[in-house]
Amino acid sequence: MKLLYRIGYYLLGVSLGMVIVSFVFSGKRTSCNYGPNARVLADLKKKRVVIDSAVLWQEKALDSTRFSKMLQRSKVDFSASDTQREGCKRYRLQSNYQDRIYWIDLENCSEKLIVTQLQQP
Repeated sequence: MKLLYRIGYYLLGVSLGMVIVSFVFSGKRTSCNYGPNARVLADLKKKRVVIDSAVLWQEKALDSTRFSKMLQRSKVDFSASDTQREGCKRYRLQSNYQDRIYWIDLENCSEKLIVTQLQQP
């Protein structure tokens, strides 16, 4: 078989494979969260947010939309988090929101996310 035919068959197979993969993954919400920080934040974004009453009293303007924006601009501080805990795991996030730095303490339960503390250092 000539080299030109082999290259043609190869390109035909690759192009058909790309079309099939694009059809399979086009309707799904897939994401590539490889790092531990990205995986934790993706898991937190999926859950229902419950804000503790002490945090609401402290930050009167805090609501779920503001918290989701803060969550988008956050990094997980694993050294201050308790990820081995049974039940609800505790995480500490550092968020840079509206040019201010916030520390967010929260509990990641199986079905909900509880914000326990929000403070500025």
